[in-house]
Amino acid sequence: MCEHCGCQAVESIDQLTKEHDTVVTLISHVRDAHRAGAITRMAELAREVAAVLVPHTEVEERGLFPAMAADFPEKIAALESEHRRVESVLAEADGAFLTDATWPDRLIEALDLLREHILKEQDGVFPAALAVLDTEQWEAVDAVRARVGTRMPQPSA
Repeated sequence: MCEHCGCQAVESIDQLTKEHDTVVTLISHVRDAHRAGAITRMAELAREVAAVLVPHTEVEERGLFPAMAADFPEKIAALESEHRRVESVLAEADGAFLTDATWPDRLIEALDLLREHILKEQDGVFPAALAVLDTEQWEAVDAVRARVGTRMPQPSA
């Protein structure tokens, strides 16, 4: 992932990046389960991806994206649309996958989209945020994070 622009020095971006890294790892596990034909395992992993993405998406859509929408309206709208597409397939991991033989392949397609989406954010949105957000906007992003937390494992003290 991107480490050349310094955006990870901002705590909000660092946390979003760590969540991306966790999701990318989970995606690789889903691919392994898909190759093995382990559909139930794919669903378990999809639920883990969704759990990480719930607060992550909230921080982006209630904090980061509104601050950037005036400068990049089409790009932000496209990213939000991608969130909805991925979320809809991940939501099927709560049971619909059992009756839909197309779900495993659709999940892989959604995760391919998610992987590309992550790259757009890390290589485009996050560095751009450094240039366009002011202190008040960063504080708004931090306030959303404080409200929603994270579904990432926290290091022990």
